[in-house]
Amino acid sequence: MVRKKSLLLLVLVFIAGASFMLLFEGGLAYTNEMEFCTSCHSMKVNLEEYKETLHYKNKSGVRATCSDCHVPKAFGPKMVAKVMAYKDVLHEILGTLDTPEKYEQHRWDMASRVWEKMRKTDSRECRSCHSWDSMDLSEQDRSARKRHGRAPDEGKTCIDCHKGIAHEEPDEPDEEDENDKDESKG
Repeated sequence: MVRKKSLLLLVLVFIAGASFMLLFEGGLAYTNEMEFCTSCHSMKVNLEEYKETLHYKNKSGVRATCSDCHVPKAFGPKMVAKVMAYKDVLHEILGTLDTPEKYEQHRWDMASRVWEKMRKTDSRECRSCHSWDSMDLSEQDRSARKRHGRAPDEGKTCIDCHKGIAHEEPDEPDEEDENDKDESKG
């Protein structure tokens, strides 16, 4: 009798664990869909910009979606990115970015944070599709061939040269604007 109960408990734990894993993986997959990412009002600006880039429409028909560029593939870094996404949800709820004007007001800070993350990870998400080793430099124009040829030796990463590749590159704020921000904090 005890053996049957133990076996039944083991089967139930296994089924519960498998069910959790399926739901968890399904949830991760769902939150990686472009439709989910752009369902927030504040992401509509990004979506329209993105639709005008080669990452959206190109001659090869390959499309990079939001998660391809903003969510790491490896489990650990992916979980960190998913947890850190709370700030996006928070700002959507608070209405921080709910108008195009508010979005533009915060664009430089948002872009700078993404660029810094990409520098720290050596543009890890870009390298899911692009790599120095697979580039055919002879097929690139003279300027790209020259820059791509020396970039690895100079410690450059994709984002050092390719800001604004999938979203409009924001104008850097004037120094006096930055000083005004600093004074208002103090």
